Amino acid sequence: MRTRIMTDAATTRRAFLGSAAALAAGAVVPGRVLGGEAPLRAAAVSGKPNSVFNGVRIGCITYSYRGGINSAEDTLKALIEDGLSEVELMGGPIQAYAGLGGARARGRRGGPAEQPATPTDAQRQTQLAKCRELRKMYNDAGVNIHIHKIGFGRSDEEIEFNFRVAKALGCVGITTERSEALAERLAPFADKHRIWVAFHNHTNNYPVMDKTDPILSYGQYIGFNFDVGHYFAGTKGLSPIPVIEKYHDRIVSLHLKDRTADGGNLPWGQGETPIKEILQLMRKQKWTFPADIELEYKIPQGSNSVAEVAKCVQYCKEALA
Repeated sequence: MRTRIMTDAATTRRAFLGSAAALAAGAVVPGRVLGGEAPLRAAAVSGKPNSVFNGVRIGCITYSYRGGINSAEDTLKALIEDGLSEVELMGGPIQAYAGLGGARARGRRGGPAEQPATPTDAQRQTQLAKCRELRKMYNDAGVNIHIHKIGFGRSDEEIEFNFRVAKALGCVGITTERSEALAERLAPFADKHRIWVAFHNHTNNYPVMDKTDPILSYGQYIGFNFDVGHYFAGTKGLSPIPVIEKYHDRIVSLHLKDRTADGGNLPWGQGETPIKEILQLMRKQKWTFPADIELEYKIPQGSNSVAEVAKCVQYCKEALA
């Protein structure tokens, strides 16, 4: 496996991101982001989950539970069952709980769908109140919503509201698919709200290494939701570690999955992505951005997504022991 060690002298944004993440996590279980035995004992006494292992925040993108777990309440139950205290919450549970968006009404006599009416300010306030209620429900159970993933919409009003949703949920960032045009559009909103926009890569649009990635030039709160498995498969086996070392101050979160150089998704430990080495580097460097499990391999017969995510959590715990 080819690796290249690179360093990045910039610390300002890394310091902000680390402190913001620590504050968000600390709001759930005070002090637990520091890791160690005391937070684990506190979590055991409280009966709440704790997936901060030796200072490394392990979470899950709720896409991992697709196919049967849809509501905010059922998603929370799955996270607790898996012992996860960190989450990247997809839009579906949030939108259903808070009454955001929804299906467009059908036109008369089965005609084309009508455009939904723009919510009034009073309706928006009600929706934000529901988002704060959702945050409290998760926080009271011991789960921190560090990021959400809801589409931004087209208008400035819709974009602005999405950042207000992030604040109501207690998020440090919003994830979306990589796009330079979108980065340029969103950067002023991100700077205004001090909420990160974390761009997610696939196998063909990962962060560049031969120069500073141009997407970062649009604003100080533009960063990466770096998918290490997609990077490994897309580069035919290059280690993601040099990318993490280069851009650690602009990484808002990681997506973890185990893939082969030819692209296959496998149960963790059966592929070639250096998940263990990545986690151990995070522990060594004391980086506090979360590493989120993304379950994409085929679920074995007789198992389910909750059980398979639990296996991934255990893998992380053992790697960081």
